[in-house]
Amino acid sequence: MPMKFRAHDTFFIRKGWLSKGMRCVHNKPDLFVDKEEIPMDVLGIGTNMVKALRYWLQAVGLTEEPSKGKRTQSFTPLGQLIFDHDTYIEELGTLHLLQYRLASQAEEATAWYYFFNEFSMSEFSREDFVDGLQKYIKMNESDSDVAIRSLNDDFACIVNTYLPRYKSNPGRVSPENNIDCPFGELGLIDILNKRKKTYKKSMPAKDTLNPWVMLAVIVDNADGKKEIALNDLLNSPQNIGRVFNLDSITMLDTLYKIERLGLIKINRTAGLDVITLERELSFLDCVEQFYAQIDEAAQEAAK
Repeated sequence: MPMKFRAHDTFFIRKGWLSKGMRCVHNKPDLFVDKEEIPMDVLGIGTNMVKALRYWLQAVGLTEEPSKGKRTQSFTPLGQLIFDHDTYIEELGTLHLLQYRLASQAEEATAWYYFFNEFSMSEFSREDFVDGLQKYIKMNESDSDVAIRSLNDDFACIVNTYLPRYKSNPGRVSPENNIDCPFGELGLIDILNKRKKTYKKSMPAKDTLNPWVMLAVIVDNADGKKEIALNDLLNSPQNIGRVFNLDSITMLDTLYKIERLGLIKINRTAGLDVITLERELSFLDCVEQFYAQIDEAAQEAAK
């Protein structure tokens, strides 16, 4: 399996980057490859940051580029929905959708995929993560020789993606500082011991998990199956338990919310522990429903 490391060039996603990138791709799909107009001038960021942004737009599932011919960017179906309904990425549900796409990128963002889906330690240091990732690389791509520096840089970038800087440097950085990554709002990593430089995976508050967004992820991983074991939802790679660091209690709470909408049925009798999907919905159907709900609420509030 091909793997990619340090493609971000040490730059984690800054606030405003993704929305600015989407607006620029919408106006000028060849922005990153145009010989006439310099992308640094259009985006107002340095050369290496432009490279990083080009990578991040694809890694979080907003845009795609052809592998041959002119490397113009276009929106993915998910990217188009987000651009149409939440251009400035103000909804937490949008961040959850992007987190799902990023944590599912086994090839394009291997360290992220490994961290959420394969790395089983809930409390860890950089050394723990890098050791585990090296073993994972050897098991899945025996020919690959990845520099330790790249893996260390990926770890630092993961921490900076999910840990707001006012937590890691409370005296120096204000919570309003816009250098932070918006993914810090998801609450997926926290500091365990600052002196020892240890961290822990943390769980998002259960009231932040939108049922339509969670169902989108479940449906995307169902492979056409109508019945899914609770254990698979909790522990299978790329499913809601893994990509959002959920425990069984928080996951069940989320599933009951989806059930109350009439979208699934939870069956815990006779040791079954499964959910049944009650409606024929695709990933994008669920995302559309999520944004329809948001738009409706905004219209009500405007009355």
